[in-house]
Amino acid sequence: MYPKINEYLYIQVASSDAAEAEVEYRSRIAEMEEEAFLIEIPMQEKNGRLKKLFIGDELSVYFLTEGGIKNYFNTHVIGFKEDVIRMVKIRKPAADSIFKIQRRSFLRVNAELELAVKDSLGGRFLVHTEDIGGGGTSFLSDAKTSMKIGDGLSCWVLINYRNGSTEHANFEGEIVRIKKLENGRSLVMLKFAEISDSERQKIIRYCFERQFDFRNR
Repeated sequence: MYPKINEYLYIQVASSDAAEAEVEYRSRIAEMEEEAFLIEIPMQEKNGRLKKLFIGDELSVYFLTEGGIKNYFNTHVIGFKEDVIRMVKIRKPAADSIFKIQRRSFLRVNAELELAVKDSLGGRFLVHTEDIGGGGTSFLSDAKTSMKIGDGLSCWVLINYRNGSTEHANFEGEIVRIKKLENGRSLVMLKFAEISDSERQKIIRYCFERQFDFRNR
Protein backbone atom coordinates (compact mmCIF):
# COMPACT_ATOMS: atom_id res chain seq x y z
CA MET A 1 0.00 0.00 0.00
CA TYR A 2 1.34 3.39 -1.04
CA PRO A 3 0.96 6.71 0.81
CA LYS A 4 -1.58 9.14 -0.61
CA ILE A 5 -1.48 12.76 -1.72
CA ASN A 6 -1.19 15.13 1.27
CA GLU A 7 0.21 12.39 3.53
CA TYR A 8 3.52 13.02 5.27
CA LEU A 9 6.81 11.26 4.61
CA TYR A 10 9.59 11.17 7.21
CA ILE A 11 12.98 11.25 5.54
CA GLN A 12 16.65 10.67 6.34
CA VAL A 13 19.24 11.55 3.72
CA ALA A 14 22.25 9.28 3.16
CA SER A 15 25.40 11.20 4.12
CA SER A 16 29.01 10.47 4.99
CA ASP A 17 28.45 12.85 7.93
CA ALA A 18 27.04 10.58 10.68
CA ALA A 19 25.28 13.47 12.44
CA GLU A 20 23.59 14.65 9.25
CA ALA A 21 22.53 11.09 8.35
CA GLU A 22 20.62 10.90 11.64
CA VAL A 23 18.56 14.06 11.03
CA GLU A 24 14.90 13.38 10.25
CA TYR A 25 12.97 15.67 7.92
CA ARG A 26 9.25 15.78 7.17
CA SER A 27 7.69 16.36 3.77
CA ARG A 28 4.22 16.16 2.23
CA ILE A 29 3.27 14.37 -0.99
CA ALA A 30 1.95 17.08 -3.33
CA GLU A 31 1.46 15.07 -6.51
CA MET A 32 1.89 11.55 -7.84
CA GLU A 33 3.05 10.16 -11.14
CA GLU A 34 3.13 6.59 -12.35
CA GLU A 35 6.75 6.11 -11.30
CA ALA A 36 7.35 8.98 -8.86
CA PHE A 37 6.14 10.93 -5.86
CA LEU A 38 6.42 14.71 -6.01
CA ILE A 39 7.07 16.03 -2.53
CA GLU A 40 7.52 19.43 -0.91
CA ILE A 41 11.01 20.50 0.14
CA PRO A 42 11.75 18.43 3.30
CA MET A 43 11.83 20.41 6.55
CA GLN A 44 13.43 19.66 9.90
CA GLU A 45 10.51 20.03 12.30
CA LYS A 46 12.38 21.16 15.42
CA ASN A 47 13.96 24.22 13.77
CA GLY A 48 12.12 24.68 10.46
CA ARG A 49 15.32 24.24 8.42
CA LEU A 50 14.70 23.19 4.82
CA LYS A 51 16.84 20.45 3.28
CA LYS A 52 18.19 21.13 -0.20
CA LEU A 53 18.25 17.90 -2.19
CA PHE A 54 20.13 16.99 -5.34
CA ILE A 55 19.49 14.48 -8.10
CA GLY A 56 20.82 11.10 -7.01
CA ASP A 57 20.51 11.71 -3.25
CA GLU A 58 19.60 8.45 -1.51
CA LEU A 59 16.73 8.64 0.97
CA SER A 60 15.45 6.36 3.72
CA VAL A 61 11.74 7.07 4.08
CA TYR A 62 8.79 5.98 6.18
CA PHE A 63 5.12 6.92 6.38
CA LEU A 64 2.58 6.10 9.05
CA THR A 65 -0.58 4.03 8.67
CA GLU A 66 -3.36 3.11 11.08
CA GLY A 67 -2.16 1.97 14.49
CA GLY A 68 1.11 3.87 14.21
CA ILE A 69 2.68 1.29 11.89
CA LYS A 70 5.77 2.62 10.13
CA ASN A 71 6.10 1.69 6.46
CA TYR A 72 9.73 1.97 5.30
CA PHE A 73 11.25 2.19 1.84
CA ASN A 74 14.45 3.39 0.18
CA THR A 75 14.39 5.73 -2.79
CA HIS A 76 16.38 8.47 -4.50
CA VAL A 77 15.86 11.91 -6.03
CA ILE A 78 15.21 11.78 -9.79
CA GLY A 79 14.29 15.40 -10.56
CA PHE A 80 12.41 18.56 -9.66
CA LYS A 81 9.24 20.36 -10.74
CA GLU A 82 8.51 24.08 -10.55
CA ASP A 83 4.85 24.94 -9.95
CA VAL A 84 3.25 27.16 -7.33
CA ILE A 85 5.86 25.56 -5.07
CA ARG A 86 9.12 23.80 -5.93
CA MET A 87 8.70 20.04 -5.66
CA VAL A 88 11.21 17.21 -5.44
CA LYS A 89 10.57 14.14 -7.56
CA ILE A 90 11.54 10.86 -5.88
CA ARG A 91 11.38 7.36 -7.35
CA LYS A 92 8.22 5.46 -6.42
CA PRO A 93 9.28 2.18 -4.79
CA ALA A 94 8.03 -1.23 -5.85
CA ALA A 95 5.08 -2.16 -3.63
CA ASP A 96 6.83 -5.32 -2.35
CA SER A 97 9.88 -3.31 -1.25
CA ILE A 98 7.89 -1.43 1.43
CA PHE A 99 8.39 -2.97 4.86
CA LYS A 100 5.94 -2.59 7.72
CA ILE A 101 7.52 -2.31 11.17
CA GLN A 102 5.43 -2.34 14.31
CA ARG A 103 6.44 -2.72 17.95
CA ARG A 104 5.21 -6.32 18.21
CA SER A 105 6.64 -7.48 14.90
CA PHE A 106 10.10 -6.07 14.30
CA LEU A 107 12.10 -6.86 11.20
CA ARG A 108 15.01 -9.18 12.06
CA VAL A 109 18.08 -9.88 9.92
CA ASN A 110 21.17 -12.06 10.08
CA ALA A 111 24.08 -9.84 11.05
CA GLU A 112 27.57 -10.25 12.48
CA LEU A 113 28.04 -7.11 14.55
CA GLU A 114 30.40 -6.46 17.46
CA LEU A 115 28.51 -6.61 20.76
CA ALA A 116 30.11 -5.52 24.03
CA VAL A 117 28.41 -7.11 27.05
CA LYS A 118 28.54 -6.47 30.80
CA ASP A 119 26.83 -8.98 33.08
CA SER A 120 25.23 -8.34 36.47
CA LEU A 121 28.48 -9.22 38.30
CA GLY A 122 30.51 -6.68 36.34
CA GLY A 123 32.12 -9.18 34.00
CA ARG A 124 32.76 -7.87 30.51
CA PHE A 125 33.22 -9.68 27.20
CA LEU A 126 33.04 -9.05 23.47
CA VAL A 127 30.97 -11.24 21.13
CA HIS A 128 29.41 -11.08 17.66
CA THR A 129 25.70 -11.12 16.98
CA GLU A 130 24.03 -13.86 14.95
CA ASP A 131 20.99 -11.75 14.15
CA ILE A 132 19.42 -8.52 15.30
CA GLY A 133 16.10 -6.70 15.09
CA GLY A 134 14.10 -3.94 16.72
CA GLY A 135 13.02 -6.30 19.50
CA GLY A 136 16.23 -8.14 20.38
CA THR A 137 19.38 -9.92 19.26
CA SER A 138 21.27 -13.17 19.66
CA PHE A 139 24.97 -14.01 19.98
CA LEU A 140 27.31 -16.98 20.32
CA SER A 141 28.85 -17.57 23.75
CA ASP A 142 31.78 -19.73 24.82
CA ALA A 143 31.11 -22.59 27.23
CA LYS A 144 33.22 -20.87 29.90
CA THR A 145 30.78 -17.94 30.09
CA SER A 146 28.11 -18.71 32.68
CA MET A 147 24.67 -17.32 31.89
CA LYS A 148 21.09 -18.36 32.52
CA ILE A 149 17.62 -17.46 31.32
CA GLY A 150 16.37 -14.29 33.00
CA ASP A 151 19.85 -12.76 33.45
CA GLY A 152 20.12 -9.07 32.64
CA LEU A 153 22.96 -7.80 30.43
CA SER A 154 24.10 -4.27 29.60
CA CYS A 155 25.07 -4.15 25.92
CA TRP A 156 26.56 -1.87 23.28
CA VAL A 157 26.35 -2.90 19.63
CA LEU A 158 28.50 -1.36 16.87
CA ILE A 159 26.40 -0.67 13.76
CA ASN A 160 27.86 -0.12 10.29
CA TYR A 161 25.63 1.64 7.76
CA ARG A 162 25.72 1.50 3.96
CA ASN A 163 27.07 5.05 3.69
CA GLY A 164 30.17 4.11 5.72
CA SER A 165 29.07 5.77 8.96
CA THR A 166 29.02 3.88 12.26
CA GLU A 167 26.90 4.19 15.38
CA HIS A 168 26.80 2.62 18.84
CA ALA A 169 23.40 1.57 20.18
CA ASN A 170 23.15 0.68 23.86
CA PHE A 171 20.42 -1.26 25.62
CA GLU A 172 19.60 -3.44 28.59
CA GLY A 173 18.89 -7.00 27.50
CA GLU A 174 17.26 -9.98 29.17
CA ILE A 175 18.17 -13.55 28.24
CA VAL A 176 15.03 -15.34 27.05
CA ARG A 177 16.56 -18.54 25.64
CA ILE A 178 19.88 -20.38 25.55
CA LYS A 179 20.45 -23.05 22.90
CA LYS A 180 23.36 -25.46 23.40
CA LEU A 181 25.27 -26.20 20.20
CA GLU A 182 27.18 -29.34 19.21
CA ASN A 183 30.51 -27.47 19.22
CA GLY A 184 30.13 -26.69 22.95
CA ARG A 185 29.15 -23.08 22.43
CA SER A 186 25.73 -21.60 23.16
CA LEU A 187 23.42 -19.37 21.17
CA VAL A 188 22.14 -16.76 23.62
CA MET A 189 18.92 -14.96 22.69
CA LEU A 190 18.13 -11.56 24.19
CA LYS A 191 15.09 -9.34 24.19
CA PHE A 192 15.46 -5.61 24.70
CA ALA A 193 14.32 -5.02 28.28
CA GLU A 194 15.20 -1.30 28.23
CA ILE A 195 16.04 0.69 25.09
CA SER A 196 15.28 4.25 24.08
CA ASP A 197 13.35 4.95 20.89
CA SER A 198 16.38 6.70 19.38
CA GLU A 199 18.64 3.70 20.03
CA ARG A 200 16.01 1.30 18.65
CA GLN A 201 15.68 3.42 15.52
CA LYS A 202 19.43 3.04 14.87
CA ILE A 203 18.97 -0.73 14.87
CA ILE A 204 15.79 -0.63 12.77
CA ARG A 205 17.53 1.56 10.20
CA TYR A 206 20.37 -0.97 9.96
CA CYS A 207 17.94 -3.88 9.60
CA PHE A 208 16.05 -2.10 6.87
CA GLU A 209 19.25 -1.41 4.93
CA ARG A 210 20.30 -5.05 5.26
CA GLN A 211 16.91 -6.32 4.11
CA PHE A 212 16.99 -3.92 1.18
CA ASP A 213 20.43 -5.24 0.21
CA PHE A 214 19.29 -8.87 0.44
CA ARG A 215 16.31 -8.22 -1.84
CA ASN A 216 18.55 -6.65 -4.50
CA ARG A 217 21.15 -9.41 -4.69
